[in-house]
Amino acid sequence: MPTLWTLALALASAFLLAAQAQPQPSSPPVISFTSFPSNSCDTGGPLNCMQDSSVHDGCIAMVREDGNNGDTMLLINNKGRVLFGRPVITWPASFDTNFTVLFRRRAKSIGYGEGMAFVMTADMRQSPSGSSGGFLGLFNHSTSGSTTGQLAVEIDLWSNEVDPENGHVGVDTTAIYSDATAPLSAANVSLSEEKPMTFRVNYDGWTKNLQVSAGYAYEGPLKNILNYSIVIAKIAPVYVGFAAASGPATLNSASLRVLSWNFSSTILPPESLDNGSSKRDKKIGSILTIVLSTVIGVPLVGMLLLLGMREAREWKRWRALEALSKKAISAPKMYTYATLSRATRRFSSANLLGKGGFGSVYKGHLSNPPSMVAVKKISSNSKQGEREYFAEICTIGRLRHKNIVQLQGWCHRAKSLLLVYEFMPNGSLDRHIAAGTLDWPTRHRILLGLASALLYLHEECGGTVVHRDVKPNNVLLDADFEAHLGDFGLARLAQGTGRTTSTTVLAGTIGYLAPEFGYTGKATPESDVFSYGVVVLEVVCGRMSLLGLDDNNLLDHVWDLYTSGRLLQVVDSRLESQFDEEEVRRTLLVGLMCSHPNPASRPRSRQVVQILGNSNEPLMEIPENRPDIIIPSSSMTTTGFDGVMIVSTSMKTPMPASP
Repeated sequence: MPTLWTLALALASAFLLAAQAQPQPSSPPVISFTSFPSNSCDTGGPLNCMQDSSVHDGCIAMVREDGNNGDTMLLINNKGRVLFGRPVITWPASFDTNFTVLFRRRAKSIGYGEGMAFVMTADMRQSPSGSSGGFLGLFNHSTSGSTTGQLAVEIDLWSNEVDPENGHVGVDTTAIYSDATAPLSAANVSLSEEKPMTFRVNYDGWTKNLQVSAGYAYEGPLKNILNYSIVIAKIAPVYVGFAAASGPATLNSASLRVLSWNFSSTILPPESLDNGSSKRDKKIGSILTIVLSTVIGVPLVGMLLLLGMREAREWKRWRALEALSKKAISAPKMYTYATLSRATRRFSSANLLGKGGFGSVYKGHLSNPPSMVAVKKISSNSKQGEREYFAEICTIGRLRHKNIVQLQGWCHRAKSLLLVYEFMPNGSLDRHIAAGTLDWPTRHRILLGLASALLYLHEECGGTVVHRDVKPNNVLLDADFEAHLGDFGLARLAQGTGRTTSTTVLAGTIGYLAPEFGYTGKATPESDVFSYGVVVLEVVCGRMSLLGLDDNNLLDHVWDLYTSGRLLQVVDSRLESQFDEEEVRRTLLVGLMCSHPNPASRPRSRQVVQILGNSNEPLMEIPENRPDIIIPSSSMTTTGFDGVMIVSTSMKTPMPASP
């Protein structure tokens, strides 16, 4: 009897697995430009700049910036298109993009015209002839109204007879007459301010909803101003980029620049195209019924159901959460515990990559599709359930950037939370700092990549995400030694308190904590920048911040040599002077300014990226002597560590008082 039951269950499981197993395509590329290098549009570069578009000053100029010899007639009726060099979406999919733009009236112009658009197109076509002016480089008189294989979200600066008002966004499919529009004023922004503006376009492939948000760049969360239901799963392949045009009059002419751009997509299963129940699920049910009836017979079905009741409840729970996962655009894949156990050889010690403050990390091999992953096993003391975990994991899962470790999936079982990440073959940065094997160009590239990750989290992901624990252990290196920041959000996931960034638990690491964190208990973008500054000094000096140096920490040591005019003496001797002295000096000064004791004096992550990425970018003013720590008297009470803050003029990281 048990043998028959086991056989039936095994056969049923085999049918289920066979029916559900479908090969998954490889992950689509992630686009991330915090600025645009001058060679971005060169042959072999990542972008294809067409017609009147170009790249200079770290930006994309969508139309001509100035005429030859001051000939303003060359600035009218321009059109330009810039596309990423290869397809980026495999349908069905969800996608998310944000870009920062700057619109400025030209000299002697009294208005703005015409505008630009984020565009998705089936090929690398140029803007059609006759598409300048109000056509925004998208359509012309002959193509407007026809199926053109493109979708555009326009930012129209000039009101024509078919437009609702000056300064609006719209969704265009087959014609320049928008299917849906919303004024920029709904986001409380004004063209006359001539300030950088950030736009976010988000498409949920499950709900078929396109959402557009806008706001001034670097000034807080964006505001949702447009929602539109549209099925766009029939365009293939998909290239993405921008189109723009200027108008026929110099009196209404504007400079149209793209300052930064991020784009990512998530491949969805075929059933995302269905509105009702999946035919495949019905087929599985029929197969399962036949198998059970044939193999074990009707008399044994009751016994099988009783014995499998517990498994059925577990399966129902898992499927309910899986259904919830499918409806969330940012939800990573949900794995079964058995799948991850097999991938890591039952979490074998031979697969152990390392241990951290939140758990152990194992190398894993997934079979469908074949891939290598890192599985972090977190033992949580939280009482929150799967749906609460799911909400926080979705927040992490929506973050996609080339310098951030991508969360690919998760699993929750009892008191264990399993997170599946892309595998980084060169391990964490701290190991390479200790070994001293990285040359200077690699070190500089790592620091620039890490700054780009913080810029994305702080300003470009549609909100403000604070990492809370920036340190070399959390910076992972891929096969090309590119930096990827990981482990953000794990403090909250492990604690399960549902708190904001204010906490009474030590959420960072001694040696990297900003001084103000000890008395405010709040993690901020500025505290992330402080931690980054310490990492900069560690990478350049080739030693960890907590190693004693004449009873001073590394930060004190660097300041001492800076004030005495011997700054380059701190450079890692293992580099054997094989570096650009001016570049190293600028990098060290960035590290000192980022680790300034007063948060208001630290640079923003965007400024750090600009300085490290452009040798002509001016540095911030740096004091000749080490600044004192200034703590408002109202804040000098108890700290987030249930102790008393130790205040001095030293740059040492504050330590919790002894219990």
